Amino acid sequence: MNSTEIKQIRKADHEINPIFLNRWSPRSFLEKEVPEDVLMRVLEAARWAPSANNIQPWRFIIARTKEDREKFYPFIAERNRIWCEKAPVLALIISDKQDKVHGFDAGAAWGYLSLQSVEEGLITHPIGGFNKDQAREVLNIPDNFAIQALIAIGYQGEKEVLPEDFQEREQPSDRRPLKESIFEGKFE
Repeated sequence: MNSTEIKQIRKADHEINPIFLNRWSPRSFLEKEVPEDVLMRVLEAARWAPSANNIQPWRFIIARTKEDREKFYPFIAERNRIWCEKAPVLALIISDKQDKVHGFDAGAAWGYLSLQSVEEGLITHPIGGFNKDQAREVLNIPDNFAIQALIAIGYQGEKEVLPEDFQEREQPSDRRPLKESIFEGKFE
């Protein structure tokens, strides 16, 4: 889906950079390798996310070879595997629990990664449907790290390659009006 088509679905209440509207989470991936320099730019952007006391609690465990991606598949929910197995890169974001706001900061890193991905012509799709305990065991993640999310990264494919029920959902979602997310002075 191109930016003109996205503009028909997503409209900001106030003028913002189009990159925010163009970022969405497709499920159809091309089986096309992401070049090293492109992937490193995406991860470099995540590195520059803000963090409390500059602790930078996030870490990324990436799988971009067939062998490494196959290590991830057993802990991914079967329904998500239908589409994410075509993604050329999987990245598990974890965060060091030494920092009280590690999850918040890891979320900022994910946001930066996703926006740089748009800039690079890539798509991303965060995945919550996976077994964290199994991921911890398979990937040897220490207990002092919280497992946050799995991210599929790659180039967008045609929606027609997806099962029909996924095809129906393969478009950017809108957002509630800004005024419904803001409260002044107290929660009402």
